[in-house]
Amino acid sequence: MFEPGRQRPVVDNGYWRRIQKHFLLAIGTGFLLLQILFLANLTYLYGTIFKATSRVHNFNVLFVDYDDSGVIGQSVLAAYETLKAPSFPTLIHHPVSQYPGTEQAYDAVCRGDYWATVYTHQGASERLAAAVTNETVAETYSQSPALSYVWNGARYSAFAEGYIMANLQKLIAASRVAYGHINGTGIVQSATDLSKAATVNVLMDPLPATEINIKPTTQGTRIFYNTVSMEMPILQQFFFLMALNGISSDFHLFHKLSPVANSTLRTAVSTSYTLIASLCTTGYIWYFRDGWSVTPTHFTLTWMVLWLYMAINFNIMDIATAYIDAKLMPFFMLTWLVVNAASSLAPLELCPRFFRWGYALPTHETYQLLIQIWSGDGCMDRASRALPILFAWWVVGTALAVMSVYRRCAHAVAAERSLAGEGEAGGRVGRAPGGVVGGGGKGEEQDRSPRSQSQSMVLRTVAGPEAVALHGYKTQESIRLQRRAYGPSYPTPFVRGEGL
Repeated sequence: MFEPGRQRPVVDNGYWRRIQKHFLLAIGTGFLLLQILFLANLTYLYGTIFKATSRVHNFNVLFVDYDDSGVIGQSVLAAYETLKAPSFPTLIHHPVSQYPGTEQAYDAVCRGDYWATVYTHQGASERLAAAVTNETVAETYSQSPALSYVWNGARYSAFAEGYIMANLQKLIAASRVAYGHINGTGIVQSATDLSKAATVNVLMDPLPATEINIKPTTQGTRIFYNTVSMEMPILQQFFFLMALNGISSDFHLFHKLSPVANSTLRTAVSTSYTLIASLCTTGYIWYFRDGWSVTPTHFTLTWMVLWLYMAINFNIMDIATAYIDAKLMPFFMLTWLVVNAASSLAPLELCPRFFRWGYALPTHETYQLLIQIWSGDGCMDRASRALPILFAWWVVGTALAVMSVYRRCAHAVAAERSLAGEGEAGGRVGRAPGGVVGGGGKGEEQDRSPRSQSQSMVLRTVAGPEAVALHGYKTQESIRLQRRAYGPSYPTPFVRGEGL
């Protein structure tokens, strides 16, 4: 319903026919570009773990035989030969001289040199032989393992469970079968009394094994650590930057304050925001840890790493929005999210070699530091590689972010000058021959306003089509410059800065 006295909108029945071709071409172009964007990015993301099972052999597992090449060690090697395939981790046999004790074998996994270690215990073959001939030894045989395997549950826990722990258990089971083929007949013949339950138990499980998990990470939320928890900080910084730009626009900061003052202000605000945002992110990880054995020191270190990560992404968002046209920002934003997600989604050993460039991305190195922190005891030390990469991103990003502020200020000043020039042009037109607009007084002040309705009337009635075109061009140019200065942005609720 229209209010009485209000002019009804004029319906141009021929308008759709005039724009139909151009509209359909424009919407078709947008349709096509977005399809290509999502196709390219999702192809990249899916490609990271496409046929990942065929690259499981890139996971290296150390094997050390402390049983002096006894039958148990032979059984493990024989079992591996039957399981050896691209979908099975590579078992690398090293002599005892390189790893003199089980502590050294453990440290090889702790350092991250290997994804796991399997080793036999010294004298295991002799204990097994004694157990089948001596009931007393048989009763306690299972308490002393013949084999042990070490792995780290904090290192890409979902993949470690599926490809490391599961395959190690498969190797142990196959070793029992291989032992039966190698020495089954002899050990049964040497058994003194097969009616004894303890002896039968030894024959049923001749190779008891123990699992050593450096950092058990079994909580359900662990699947978010290298996925959603790595992507949300990027979105947080983008949304906060939009809010900051909107508030800056409300208060006209880029043309009211100097570039130095704006840079200092934005640095202080972004530092404070990323500090609190990283604390909140760490907080919800800890709140839902579900019995995960982590300490206050782990909490603080996680907080600091996420703070650096968020500061890097704020700089990247600030630079991108200053230099990339708003039309292209969705393309950049989605691509940045996807390539970073892909870099931490799975161990790069499972990815095709092309994706190894992900080592240079901040998300991958941030997650490597988090694995190091959560593993504890100095395990998985990747700080010598990750910290230089992250600080390089931060230093370069900070410098370019300061430059982007200068660019924003220049656009804001140019926009104001464009508006001022438009206002002066309106004033000159108002004093054109014929005296359409009276001189002096309040009316003239209104006519000099670039947004006044009377100026548009003067331009239409006095100056002709050329002035109208110039007026429209200047208005569009000032709007474009304002968007480049303060965009992208959104109006923050409950914030009013107009008229200041």
